Amino acid sequence: MAKNFFNKRNVNFLLYEVHKAEDLAQHGYFSDHNRETFDMTIDAATQIAENLMFPFLKEVDKNQPELKDGKVKVHPAIRNYLKAVGESGIIGADFSYENGGAQMPMTITSTVGYILMAANNGMMYTGLTAGAARLIANFGSDELKAKYIDNMISGKWQGTMCLTEPQAGSSLSDITSSAEPLEDGTYKIRGQKIFISAGDHDATENIIHLFLARIKGAPKGTKGISLFVVPKYHADGTENDITSMGIYHKMGQKGVPAMHLGFGDNADNCIGFLVGEPNKGLSYMFQMMNEARIGVGLTGAAITSAAYYAALEYAKERPQSRRLNLKTALDTPQIPIIQHPDVKRMLLFQKSVVEGSLSLLLETSRYFDLAEASDDPEEKENAHLLLELLTPIAKTFPCEYGMKAISDAVQCFGGYGFTEDFPVEQYYRDVRITPIYEGTTGIQSQDLLGRKVTLAGGKTLQLLAQEFGKTITAASAYDELKKYANLLQENASRLQAVTKHLLEIAGTGDIEKFLSDATLYMEMFSLNVVAWQWLKQAIVAKQALLTGTGNNDEEEFYESKIHTMKYFFHYELPKTLGLATRLTDTEVLTIMTEREVVM
Repeated sequence: MAKNFFNKRNVNFLLYEVHKAEDLAQHGYFSDHNRETFDMTIDAATQIAENLMFPFLKEVDKNQPELKDGKVKVHPAIRNYLKAVGESGIIGADFSYENGGAQMPMTITSTVGYILMAANNGMMYTGLTAGAARLIANFGSDELKAKYIDNMISGKWQGTMCLTEPQAGSSLSDITSSAEPLEDGTYKIRGQKIFISAGDHDATENIIHLFLARIKGAPKGTKGISLFVVPKYHADGTENDITSMGIYHKMGQKGVPAMHLGFGDNADNCIGFLVGEPNKGLSYMFQMMNEARIGVGLTGAAITSAAYYAALEYAKERPQSRRLNLKTALDTPQIPIIQHPDVKRMLLFQKSVVEGSLSLLLETSRYFDLAEASDDPEEKENAHLLLELLTPIAKTFPCEYGMKAISDAVQCFGGYGFTEDFPVEQYYRDVRITPIYEGTTGIQSQDLLGRKVTLAGGKTLQLLAQEFGKTITAASAYDELKKYANLLQENASRLQAVTKHLLEIAGTGDIEKFLSDATLYMEMFSLNVVAWQWLKQAIVAKQALLTGTGNNDEEEFYESKIHTMKYFFHYELPKTLGLATRLTDTEVLTIMTEREVVM
């Protein structure tokens, strides 16, 4: 078992030195907080992670949830974790005082989520509960708020999001679940939902489903979808008509039951409560989905972090062979494999993905906080637009590149990495779902290219260009970083040219051609954004080195930041050249034609 699953020094560096989390306390909404309260929250999460989560990583994976006699039983460690995280106030820490929270910035709660998921992503329960409770807080009636929020954010009740149906995966316009209004203002719910994470289990006293359905007579498509609260147990303790029809047997994240649920199948007496107004359910749910997309990105980065530190520890301890230039000196001792260039390359890739992803996620979370709390209307609007633009990237890059990074972590272990004796085989399984959760990579990519780059008349791209420009200007002041500032500028210009080319195709009305390679565009865009994040880190590190810390460990930390930035610019960013070539190629090979090519 590895000793570490995240690096606290790196977390503090990104939070306080790069993204200036303390500055958020200058806004009235966060004014009760400071570095001390932020650190107390992070320390509480770290203790829970170290004591109640990380030690059970293997056990939770091996002892999967079981469905017996209609009830789901999960590993007992999950109940202890949920109790501790609920009592600590972490689940609702970023909720308003009015809704029982601590008005903590999302920048801090994102950090907390990263630490918890790095410890044991098989305990992925609380993010769902927080998201469901926030929907009720934002759109529910006072009665629903009073009835549900406190018990949810205290960890007593679990929250879920019930979207997917057997015949309608990501295509929510095709859902058939129905809601029939009753005289008392409640609704009779019918339908089936699949892949519902934490959809039933015995670690909490109740399960609160946020359920999408059509009220009878509602318009077809997404315009006719409403949102309902559907509890497993009613206020009087009686059980609602919800059936656990089965548990999906998953490749990874086995500690969290993925349920097939039936609503109203037994007595046609499943009762739900409307959230907000009829036919506005999907717009409400998108709030939870966007928040969850950042959460999934954090999960991808967190699992990758745990795998990286396991591989790093192994590479420092595992002796094998000799330096290539000393291959014939068999009388010399073997060297740790970290000294082999190919192994070091793989470790640098993992480090660049983990720390670049976390920086991007904290940047995105900071925009969320400014969009919520800033008193400056212009800053508020700009932060909202940048949040919209970066969310699909913050969801996608840590997950897609996290898979690649963990594959390299397995490779670092050699044959041992393929065995259950080391944790990386589990991390490899666990991370695979993250590019699928909350909208697949293809969906995120179409959202980025098809909607986000043209949002507000293209203002989103202008704002991001301004942020890039600030970083490029700051980096250009240092001789060591000037080269990388120029590289980022060149790549940003290339991305702009590719975007212009694709938007011209969109202008012809051929949307299928426009979006056919959206996933490749996402990768090109992501590499630029993460390079920007790495240059931001390098600027702070360079400033610290010039100031002089007088501490060897600190100097090594900052030097490592600059070295990893250089790795990303020399090894990963050049991939954009090939992507740009494909994205501007006039030959289209993936669109269905009248004479379909046999695959």
